[in-house]
Parts: sequence; C-alpha cells; structure tokens
Amino acid sequence: MDVSVIVPLYNEEDNVEHLYQAIEPVMRGLQKEWELVLVNDGSSDGTATALEDLASRDPHVKIIEFRRNFGQTAAMSAGIQHARGDIIITMDGDLQNDPTDIPMMLAKLSEGYDLVHGWRKNRQDALLHRKIPSRLANGLISWVTKFPVHDLGCTLKAIRREIAQELQLYGEMH
Repeated sequence: MDVSVIVPLYNEEDNVEHLYQAIEPVMRGLQKEWELVLVNDGSSDGTATALEDLASRDPHVKIIEFRRNFGQTAAMSAGIQHARGDIIITMDGDLQNDPTDIPMMLAKLSEGYDLVHGWRKNRQDALLHRKIPSRLANGLISWVTKFPVHDLGCTLKAIRREIAQELQLYGEMH
C-alpha cells in the first residue's frame, strides 16, 4: 500500500459524502495504491450510516468505529495504527483541509523529507475564539523554538509510516 489517508470524524454526517467526493479524485489521480481510513469517534448523528454506505461502494474506504467519543487525538492514533500505507496523510473531516494539496505534499516527501505540515491559510473559524489564540500560540512557539511555524493546529500532514508509528499521541497532541 502506498498511501493511507486518515480522517477522524465526529458528528460529520453532512460532510461525509462531500469529504469523499473531494478526496477520491485526488487519490485516484495519483496512480498509487491507496486507502481512506475513516475513524468514527463515537458520533451520535448519522455519521456511521454514511460511512457504511461509502465503504459498501468503494473498497478503498476502511472504517474504524469507536463506541463513544474519545477525541480527535485518539481517533488519529487509531487510524495511524491501522493504516497500511508507506505514507500517511492526516486531515480533518470538517472540510477545512484541501485534499488537492496532497500531491504537493507527497512531492515534498519524495525530496527526502519525513514530514510535511499543512497550513490553513483561509481558516473558516471564529476570529476571536479560534484564529487569534491560534496565531498567538503559533507565534510564541516559533519564537521559543526558533522554528518557523505557521499553523501547528493544522491536521493536514504527510508523514512517512515509520515516523508516524513512533508518535505517542495523547491528550490533544495530534
């Protein structure tokens, strides 16, 4: 398996089909073996049914079901542990990450990088409660570590499997 795309989902019933329609043509266009690992993090809406429908239509779709909500980090960790791809792509299920960035990220990995990190340039979050605190935190982390970080909170990442499986994710460390 070449590439695994991992997406944690919590009460994303309305986004499931849109997400699939955005990811599938990008992955098909890569001409690589791929899988889409969708982790249902204990959704209480119709997310599980929507995921089952996708899996019945496309053998690339794999589903992991949590019996209750454990959080995005636990869902991401489960997806990574079950992924079979040499390259692991992680992304949000709320459509704030653009799957058309995946080929560019894979190209960077082919240059020898172990991890390529996304950047939500056009965030759709609330300014006061999400954007400003995120900018402050990213600025502080960049200043302290002397490492230029634009958006540590962005879930869109491409990472080599051997690196991803060494990560010990807990709390909100995804």
